[in-house]
Amino acid sequence: MAVLSTDTKRFLKRIDFTLLFASVAIIIYSLIIISSATHVNTPSDDRFWYLQRQGLFAAVDFIIAILFVNFDYRGLQQYGQKLYIFNLIMLLAVMLFGHAALGAQRWIQLGPVSIQPSEFSKLIMIVCLAALLEDRLGKLNTLRDLIPIGLYVGLPFILVLKQPDLGTSLVFMAIFFGMVIACGIRWRLLIGIILAGIASTPILWHFMKDYQKMRIMVFLDPNVDPLGSGYHIIQSKIAIGSGMLFGKGLFEGTQSQLNFLPENHTDFIFSVVGEELGFVGAAVLLLLYLIVLWRGIQIAKHSADVFGRLLAVGITSMLAFHVLVNVGMTTGIMPVTGIPLPLMSYGVSSLTTNILAIAILMNIHMRRQSWSLFT
Repeated sequence: MAVLSTDTKRFLKRIDFTLLFASVAIIIYSLIIISSATHVNTPSDDRFWYLQRQGLFAAVDFIIAILFVNFDYRGLQQYGQKLYIFNLIMLLAVMLFGHAALGAQRWIQLGPVSIQPSEFSKLIMIVCLAALLEDRLGKLNTLRDLIPIGLYVGLPFILVLKQPDLGTSLVFMAIFFGMVIACGIRWRLLIGIILAGIASTPILWHFMKDYQKMRIMVFLDPNVDPLGSGYHIIQSKIAIGSGMLFGKGLFEGTQSQLNFLPENHTDFIFSVVGEELGFVGAAVLLLLYLIVLWRGIQIAKHSADVFGRLLAVGITSMLAFHVLVNVGMTTGIMPVTGIPLPLMSYGVSSLTTNILAIAILMNIHMRRQSWSLFT
């Protein structure tokens, strides 16, 4: 019988199994729902083409995450400026060399895989911003203190917004506010910024594209354009409502299986959960997300250093915003923005980004004291 080494035992003892199990459970949940949502509509004769691809990339990402967990996250701090420059270059490359799909230029083709740099950009921005804010704890007292931070986040924000990708650009704002709050921004200043943002809404409306304006109008009344911009949300609400308590069963959802529900394996995957597994299935999924977010908050609270705390807050803010907006848009209480559901929605870039984000949280948790598996 094999006996675990002392280092391995120490490694296992430091793992946040609650976070790990909740995250893995969401991924398994995702593979089941993706299989159900796509088996009648694949780009090949293989009914489980999407399932196989997502499962393959999940396995590869999991191996990368295991390797990443061993290296001290604090080493990322010294690469803050270089990562920021790389981030800008990556986003500029999308504008110059990216290919368009669904009316937006967000992807770069790398062989058989389409990469969405804006997904990775969010995690890179969290690292860069944590490195920048690390020595500004308790020093964000005036607008002058905050302007350089705003400009720092503003440049990649604008590049993502130009793709156009309003949903992802809003994630940058959620990360920004979460991290400056953790950095100790004065509440009076924060409230002033929020009020100024609300007051500038008419100006922002003027610069929004027609389809973005229509999404807001459809949010207020989907029947304004029931066969166009309002179609997604109408079908999503029908799907979720028809699932009732226990759902229609896997592979039995009519809205999803008959292709009435668009993007059922990506942006509207929560609608498939609601239709096929009902309120109970949706509640279980939301409970898993609640566990992940709770662990993120606890990891931030007990981090050994400011940099780790800011990283954990940034990641938790990103995940929370994604869940809130995605579930909100599928149920009709928020405008449709095209934000994927973390660890659930099909997509290589989104899956990889979120698995690495969870790995960083694990890394921070494991290094409340200095330690490494290979030392």
